[in-house]
Amino acid sequence: MKKKVAFVCVHNSCRSQMAEGWAKKLGTDVLEAYSAGTESYPEVKPLAVQVMEEAGVDMSGHHPKLLSDIPAEVDILITMGCNVECPYVPCKHREDWGLADPSGGPIEDYRKTRDIIKEKVEDLIQRVKNNQI
Repeated sequence: MKKKVAFVCVHNSCRSQMAEGWAKKLGTDVLEAYSAGTESYPEVKPLAVQVMEEAGVDMSGHHPKLLSDIPAEVDILITMGCNVECPYVPCKHREDWGLADPSGGPIEDYRKTRDIIKEKVEDLIQRVKNNQI
């Protein structure tokens, strides 16, 4: 049975979107991935979409979502390190990835963040497969 994972940030416009993209590309056999934000935002950051496309992940259909747009209860809750206290989301496992937000910086920052998120998602998938989560 797949684990429901939610990647949560403030605007759901960059890091959490990248994490959802990687989880859907790499972990569909064990994860049902969602992402959401605590505040509304008009779009996914174009540079986030661009660097994910460079890595073969299509995020053209992604749009920012709020917590109310995803399942109310998940197995795994991942926060991105947004210095925001997430509202209570029922989950069996929770962790914070403490990622710096590349927004407003050069495309190289987005690429670094993309690659860090990929490694973290790969590790998450392996832990789920090994029944560590």
